[in-house]
Amino acid sequence: MSTPSKLLSLFFVLIVLLMPLVSLLNNDFSIFTIKTISYLVSFSEKPNHYSNFSIIPYKAQNSKQNGHITTNSNGRDKPRLWRKAFIGFKNTHEPSSNISRAISLNVSKCFPVELPSFAITNSHCCPPRPPPSKIIDFKDFASPNATLRVRKPAHMVDEEYIAKLEKGIALMKALPDDDPRNFIQQAKVHCAYCNGAYHLPHPFQNTKLNIHRSWFFFPFHRWYIYFFERILGSLLGDPNFALPFWNWDAVEGMQMPPYFANPNSSLYHKLRNPKHLPPQVVDLNYDPFDFNDDTPSHQQVSYNLAFMYKQMVLASTKELFMGSPFRLGDNPTPGIGSIEAAPHNTVHKWVGAADKPHQEDMGTFYTAARDPVFYPHHTNSDRLWGIWKKLGEGRKDYSDDPDWLDSDFYFYDENANFVRVKVRDCFDTKRLGYVYEDVDLPWLRTPPTSRKSKLLREAKKGSLLSSKPWKFPLVLDSITSIVVKRPKKWRSKEEKEQEEEVLVIEGIEFGSDKYVKFDVHIDDDEDNLSGPDETEFVGSFVNVQHGHGHNVKTSFKVGISKVLESVEAEEDDEVLVSLVPKVGKGDAIIGGIKIEFIPKY
Repeated sequence: MSTPSKLLSLFFVLIVLLMPLVSLLNNDFSIFTIKTISYLVSFSEKPNHYSNFSIIPYKAQNSKQNGHITTNSNGRDKPRLWRKAFIGFKNTHEPSSNISRAISLNVSKCFPVELPSFAITNSHCCPPRPPPSKIIDFKDFASPNATLRVRKPAHMVDEEYIAKLEKGIALMKALPDDDPRNFIQQAKVHCAYCNGAYHLPHPFQNTKLNIHRSWFFFPFHRWYIYFFERILGSLLGDPNFALPFWNWDAVEGMQMPPYFANPNSSLYHKLRNPKHLPPQVVDLNYDPFDFNDDTPSHQQVSYNLAFMYKQMVLASTKELFMGSPFRLGDNPTPGIGSIEAAPHNTVHKWVGAADKPHQEDMGTFYTAARDPVFYPHHTNSDRLWGIWKKLGEGRKDYSDDPDWLDSDFYFYDENANFVRVKVRDCFDTKRLGYVYEDVDLPWLRTPPTSRKSKLLREAKKGSLLSSKPWKFPLVLDSITSIVVKRPKKWRSKEEKEQEEEVLVIEGIEFGSDKYVKFDVHIDDDEDNLSGPDETEFVGSFVNVQHGHGHNVKTSFKVGISKVLESVEAEEDDEVLVSLVPKVGKGDAIIGGIKIEFIPKY
């Protein structure tokens, strides 16, 4: 070894030995364990020099104090002083860093999943697991001249198609129990990924993957539905077979497809809410504990259209629409996207059995995929991802972020091969061989309207400004209105085109076995709150139960630029934020509320 190489080795040893001292000076030695020395420095040696090296900082798991997870406002642990020693090499918190923080699972082990109390199933969700030598990388892209599968609205298919879909599901259900393509085995895949059966590799082995409440919601489900569809096509002997989509964002599609409610069909599932079978209009912002809800069908349609406008149009940035980034070492539940929160979560609850502890099967993610209607529900969510990117105003997904693109999942294909896929290979559906039939988007023509006067809103804010301010954290056990300062006002048209003004509700903490739902209102009157078709009601946070025995800490973000324009509040120094608990009153703690500006590009 040459003298420079010896010096470089000595340099690394000195850094490793000095880091505990720096950590100790920061009163933080407890998180710097002996493990750090074993995996802190990773480098490869070539003759006479070191060609590549990476400084990989140890990331402690979220600690707990008095039963509560302690993280800072963005869900990551407090930055450590010892990290600063490496700032000259890599900035490990920036997506442009050469150190990959993509999520790659340890699929050699699959653990029992976490279930909430009184769950109606067992905790074994692991699908059959092949040896590592049997894992193959996905390369089966559609050729440029291939015939594309066309996914059609579920309410517009003919009897021949319905019979074919019923046959395919029946064939999948009839496969041997240990066949990974079997219907229940496919449902287990969803259960495993949604409830922590898979963990991240060392040294993050205590982090359980949950593909909800982050930027993985859309790509995971796209891949999941893709392979399910391919299995159906293979069993039917029709490679061009495509699943339908439940078009619940259009007037004609706002009921469960009737053929899914036929007791003699393989598409029927008995664990559903009998009050919500066709022709009942779906409630896209459903509250299962609103027992007095008797909204007329025509009014529910209006509510749904205005709600869809909010979830699609107000969510003008990728983080608002798709959810927040989850990189290796981060809090695994950083923040939910608009469509995932509702209608995705809420329709799950709307379909699930009202007489079961957690509205199983569709009402909880560990059993949801056992119901055949799960699949057209998710094809519609997948379809909205593509539509959102076409709405303009700078909308784009995370397609320039390598940590998102290089993250991977594992599925069984139609030949029972265990396939590793990457996020980067799924954001163009034509490369996967399918497209969606174009249909009308009535919600684009149905923006919410404001029926409250500016004088009334100003009076309400004025009374709260003169009262004692709220202290965070606070327990959300009743309607809570808080005045929030705006960092800047009177933005130009160009500024609005470049960045979205965003309301950030941070440090939302609750038990993983709790179903939590609260609505968010801007400049509203808590004694006469606006409805879903009014501007002041800006969105809903919805958490579906995922497990038991630990706390979840996450955030919720809502775009409010268009809201402030509509309610004539662009010149105001503050906004009035009202949080309205709908389900789980007292189960959630709010860590803080602020306004920030998120770039659209």
